[in-house]
Amino acid sequence: MTSTEESHSRQRQEEILARARSTGRVSVTDLAPDLGVSVETIRRDLKVLADRGVVERVYGGAVALESGSFETSLEFRAGRDIDEKHRIARAALQHRHGAETIYIDEGTMPQFLAEELFGQGPATIITPSLPVASRLSADPELTVIVLGGRVRTITRGVVDQWATRMLADLVIDLAYIGANGISREQGLTTQDPSVAAVKRAAIERSRRRIFFGAHTKFGASSLCRFAGVRDFEVLITGTELPATEARRFAVLGPRVVRA
Repeated sequence: MTSTEESHSRQRQEEILARARSTGRVSVTDLAPDLGVSVETIRRDLKVLADRGVVERVYGGAVALESGSFETSLEFRAGRDIDEKHRIARAALQHRHGAETIYIDEGTMPQFLAEELFGQGPATIITPSLPVASRLSADPELTVIVLGGRVRTITRGVVDQWATRMLADLVIDLAYIGANGISREQGLTTQDPSVAAVKRAAIERSRRRIFFGAHTKFGASSLCRFAGVRDFEVLITGTELPATEARRFAVLGPRVVRA
């Protein structure tokens, strides 16, 4: 390949990545005519991007993967792995074990948990998530406390010092915590330091902590570390996570549940 061809390939791949990050997903059959190349060329480009760890190949195209500088939208995440997320949410609620004061994190998995928790009896819910608060505030048996602060557009979660100050004055029975990535080496991570600060404060103020997230979170890492794997009593994910990988995490201390 000549230097000119290499330059064109790089430009095309950057365009594909930009489109994937803008829309969440790209299609081979749409990209080929738009970029004026063959389907085979687009497939090679997607392989290069997948090898770089910035997209994941799926049937007919690819989806953007989160990184230290990029975060997918709440709407896009909510539409992926739906069956797995329902299973995880149901399993997570089974580990409530009578907790009366419950912290529910921001993100998509917490919204699935909110659906499962609705109508399940009295509790006090503390959350930085506006969608979670909106859903659970309709349950007359629940007391919902929303953390104060700046609302992040991409997740509609509350962050910054107002949120961490509120958490400092609370004692929480159980925290359900999500992450953009969980790895044995780096622990639990997220892209935004302000989000990491709120998660860290919630973990510190909670007697029990449960991580819950899709299998795609395992082995991934992002910019800001906010907790270690050993900080959690249970890690809940789907059966899509290989049993061998689950055992590697269990060695570090927490019980790993594959729902």
